[in-house]
Amino acid sequence: MNKLSFFLFFLVFIIHIFWEQIVIGKSPQAKAEVFSQQVNTVATNSVNWPVLNIIESSQPLTLKSINMKYPNTFFMSGANTKSKIALTFDDAPDATFTPLVLDILKKKGVKATFFVVGNRIEKYPEIAKRIVREGHTIGNHSYNHANFTKLNDEEFRAQINKTDTLINNTIGFSSNIIRPPYGNVTEKQIHWLAGQHKKVVYWNVDSLDWKGLKAQQVINNVLPYVRPGSIILQHSGTGNGGDLSGTVNALPIIIDELKKKGFNLVTVPELLNIPVNN
Repeated sequence: MNKLSFFLFFLVFIIHIFWEQIVIGKSPQAKAEVFSQQVNTVATNSVNWPVLNIIESSQPLTLKSINMKYPNTFFMSGANTKSKIALTFDDAPDATFTPLVLDILKKKGVKATFFVVGNRIEKYPEIAKRIVREGHTIGNHSYNHANFTKLNDEEFRAQINKTDTLINNTIGFSSNIIRPPYGNVTEKQIHWLAGQHKKVVYWNVDSLDWKGLKAQQVINNVLPYVRPGSIILQHSGTGNGGDLSGTVNALPIIIDELKKKGFNLVTVPELLNIPVNN
């Protein structure tokens, strides 16, 4: 290697390290947006797998390598040979938007998956019961929407176990599917979840509706990227001042268009062919 080649190699290496620090230093929601951009890349180009920087490891891990390392635990999508896809809604339940989403799903005859937050189950247990009563699936989304990568082992496990107990006490059984808030989780945590026979469910199509987008923006973020086996991320709950009216207004259109394309909308367990509960 001559001096010029060595200099260029060193320069590229320094730029790469600098960029990694920028990504790692972002806020949880900003990192989630980076992740969402990555997974939408996967939705359109399954060969060009991005690096998943939010999972800690001694070496950078791609989404594909994590999926290969934990094939029975880590999922971003279902089989791409079938027309099944899954609508998923994070941050349920709340008293404003979750009932509206449930009304639409009932009218359209569609079953979905709701990833619930423990302290919201405490506040709105009847809405959580309605989710299950109407044939939808519930998954664990932590107790208080914690950023798992900021927690020690005891704190992380408490987030999972406490929410499992709340789900069980409210609907009569616990869930074996987990979605980390912000998409943030370490490989060590995935390893522990695997030992608990839990399934970590990500997504490969992100509506980005948590930004308070208008209906057409939500539609534009979903419909072009859906493929057989897709897991679509939306929200049915939000904090004070949050606005998911774009999701509510977009949802009937998204469902109708997906049905026109021949997709069968199912729950995550049906899509992935995994048990509903342990």
